[in-house]
Amino acid sequence: MNTLIALAGLAVLILVLEIINLRKIIVPLTIIGLLAALGISICDMANEAGYYHNMIVVNKSNMLYTSLFIVLTVFIVMLSEDFYKPHYDKISDYVSLKIFLLIGAVSMVTFGNLTMFFIGLEILSITLYILAGSDRTDVKSNESGMKYFLMGSFASGFVLFGIALVYGATASFDMNTISNSLTAVTAPTWLYLGIVLICIGMLFKIAAFPFHFWAPDVYQGAPMLTTTIMSTLAKVVAVATFYKLLTAFQPILPENFHYLLVFLAIATMCVGNVMALRQENIKRMLAYSGISHAGFMMIALLVIENANANLFYYASAYALSGIAAFAVIISVCSKKEDELIKHFKGLGKKKPVLAAVLTMALLSMAGIPVFAGFFGKFFLLNNALENGYITLVIFGVVNSIISIYYYFKVISAMYSQSAETEEPEVTNSAIYQFVAVLAIALNIIIGIYPALLLDLF
Repeated sequence: MNTLIALAGLAVLILVLEIINLRKIIVPLTIIGLLAALGISICDMANEAGYYHNMIVVNKSNMLYTSLFIVLTVFIVMLSEDFYKPHYDKISDYVSLKIFLLIGAVSMVTFGNLTMFFIGLEILSITLYILAGSDRTDVKSNESGMKYFLMGSFASGFVLFGIALVYGATASFDMNTISNSLTAVTAPTWLYLGIVLICIGMLFKIAAFPFHFWAPDVYQGAPMLTTTIMSTLAKVVAVATFYKLLTAFQPILPENFHYLLVFLAIATMCVGNVMALRQENIKRMLAYSGISHAGFMMIALLVIENANANLFYYASAYALSGIAAFAVIISVCSKKEDELIKHFKGLGKKKPVLAAVLTMALLSMAGIPVFAGFFGKFFLLNNALENGYITLVIFGVVNSIISIYYYFKVISAMYSQSAETEEPEVTNSAIYQFVAVLAIALNIIIGIYPALLLDLF
């Protein structure tokens, strides 16, 4: 609760700084404020309490996810300084929107009441709609914002109707009451319908099959930094929240519900990887890659009792490698009209640091040791194997092998192909390089020492 109050105060302060014309200190002050909020969330890990009639729940798991979201937001705000230079007169708007997005993310993962869950979901969603269409001079950005708004609003309708049905069956929005008041034997039919509708909305938010069609178009059309947010922060927020919801609903769920989750996880992995094979635009490729990673993270939904630490580890590894990759992609593609893989030809010779970081980020996503992405997949698949999901593990391994092909397509372009022009325009930003190197360094550290995160639970 203290973290939410601190973040809300920071968001308002950013807007006040714009009014008194102190734009130059907005980004540094925001980073300091986020680090202070990170300290508050770390201090709250030792506490376990509910606030405002259990609307917000503070415990170790919730605060760990909150800390992860704050760290990711720090990286994103650091990238904002140079990314928004052409629109620096609006820097307060862009930065404050990211803090409001973080407030929605924290609300979603710390909720103890479905009302707070929906409020957090809408804060995060509306902020993303605005950021997706924020480049008013770009038709692709306008299309991206409108498409995401229409599809997202439709999904929110499913969630809201599902919450209404759950309330009708249990006479409560409180998650403890919902999980304790009924069993699978006594639950009415409309309760199951409500849970299904909520799951549909969350499957849309994580871009899982069959609600994944919006992701490639929205990722491609949105400004690059917004795509970074959607691919990393927004995705791990949605998966973590989905995990919390199913944990609360588990006593009510029918025994055969896991068959549906197995099918959706396998389909999501397969569709994401197969469609990524034919992409020439790196943003669309990473959009389909993100779909396949959503399928991997859905494995945690099948083994809820023991998967929280593994899911947190996977989310951290995936998000850090995504931040590192997009920091490099922004450097390479910010001065170009599109984000084609051919623009990365010869990058290994001209910008070896950027090429090395992008290579390591893609190797982590592919699940190659010693990067954290390998251990994230290993822990989840091993957990599934211990619980008897052999078919799911086989598909997970096969899809990891498939993903190597399209990741290495980018790596091959950087190191084995010559640039189409002798001096390709690459943004020489120290901030971009610093964020990319720091993010991939953290990824490697938690890959070598996974206990740093796993032992926190």
